[in-house]
Amino acid sequence: MSTTTTRTKASAAYVAQASIAFGISFVGSGVGIYALPLDIWQRGFLGMSMLFLVTSTFTLAKVVRDQHEAATINGRIDQVRMEKLLSEHDPFNSVA
Repeated sequence: MSTTTTRTKASAAYVAQASIAFGISFVGSGVGIYALPLDIWQRGFLGMSMLFLVTSTFTLAKVVRDQHEAATINGRIDQVRMEKLLSEHDPFNSVA
């Protein structure tokens, strides 16, 4: 018996809008940091902070997505199947 879940796929317009919004905000922040009347090391600190914030946001989004996928019915069914296979496997009983 196969259980399927329906997923709505993001439209191309939504993906484009999200990508453009990300690009504009990233470039705008970079230009803003560059234009600040600060020393170079202060601008560098702000730039590194911005890059770290962006990368950690992507990591957090991936973790949340992975946790959501693990909680779906398909993930649980696969986990039960794997546990059954592992419980039936006897590494000390070799059939040759």
